[in-house]
Amino acid sequence: MHGWKKTSVVFVMVAVLVCTTTGFSAFAQDQKLEEEATAEGIILDFVLLRPLGIAATAVGTVFFIASLPFSVPTGSMGVTFKKLVAEPASFTFARPLGKVIY
Repeated sequence: MHGWKKTSVVFVMVAVLVCTTTGFSAFAQDQKLEEEATAEGIILDFVLLRPLGIAATAVGTVFFIASLPFSVPTGSMGVTFKKLVAEPASFTFARPLGKVIY
């Protein structure tokens, strides 16, 4: 029985390693250039991603304000603002509806 457990653990570990490494090849492929938005993509963007983007912008703004005592003295206020406020706001309000940029 002990050998069976050890074999199962090894099999699961190998399966996890194989599954996680095969996904990296997708990053090496060329990005699609200017693909037209689909109706499903527009609906998903409008119903799910835009409200999440608004929430992320609001939460990021709160954390940006809370981090000011630490980011101003260290000179990292610009980077903090960009990552916590500007990028979520740009994702929410600046890109065309249905175009998701990864």
